[in-house]
Amino acid sequence: MNSLLGYAGRRYLAPLLALGTGTGCWSYNYRSPLGPRYAETMLPVPVVAVSSGSRTLRVVTFNVQYAIHIDEAIALIKSTPALRDADVITLQEMDAPGARRIADALHMAYVYYPACVERKTQRDFGDAILSRWPIVADQKIVLPHLARFGGTARIATAATVLVEGIPIRVYSVHLATQIENGSGSRHDQARTILADAAAYPRVVISGDMNSHGIGNEFRKAGFLWPTEHNPPSHHFFKFDHVFLKGLAPLDSGATGVVHDARGASDHRPVWAVAALPPALDAGSPAAAAPLHTPSSTARAAP
Repeated sequence: MNSLLGYAGRRYLAPLLALGTGTGCWSYNYRSPLGPRYAETMLPVPVVAVSSGSRTLRVVTFNVQYAIHIDEAIALIKSTPALRDADVITLQEMDAPGARRIADALHMAYVYYPACVERKTQRDFGDAILSRWPIVADQKIVLPHLARFGGTARIATAATVLVEGIPIRVYSVHLATQIENGSGSRHDQARTILADAAAYPRVVISGDMNSHGIGNEFRKAGFLWPTEHNPPSHHFFKFDHVFLKGLAPLDSGATGVVHDARGASDHRPVWAVAALPPALDAGSPAAAAPLHTPSSTARAAP
């Protein structure tokens, strides 16, 4: 089932977008904070409890360029030890069918929100979160500043994931490029995400930041930056990162970049491993975290 605008509607929208690509002035943005929304938050297989000797959270972030090479992305994740056992995967430049295909192939729950219809592909373009643990709430965060050329929007997808009874707020982020917006606009976008994250004690923010220096904005907000000294993740640039609050990196070597994306994308997947805090008593104030669930109904991607 399609969400809100739907693929039929986009079929009629496509000629306008094509015209806009030629003139450089057409774009379509999903500016509502409620959607479109695509999700399957119930796990397809039962959760297996983490053993007490290996209580970790493995996070992977991967910009799958325009969601074109989905089969290659699935094969890469499944065949790479650093990726295939991820607890949480954040994906950027996704459309709904691609997000669902990867989630289904990995037997993970997922939530996906598009930011806009991408002018080159005339398909939805946005951020997804995949989880091996239940997703108990989610939210679309509309970011400030439209792109200079084309006027396209940026968003972040947020989800609260319940890991062994511990709520962890996760954000999949794709900030504006240097061509689309200046450094100040990117910092405004980061601060919008951080304003939402401030309400949560345990947070993972990961994705394509289109900048290395933007990491200092997260550090100022109290986040650890385990991927700071990673090798480049996009050509010669260190753009893809993971930031942690209320969670600590397992050790200094618990992060890395998969150097060969095997044709899946122009970005390379990035991973980081954090140590989970002690299990929380459900009645403890520390276990409480705000839940933001949109009023729109979850729609499964076709």
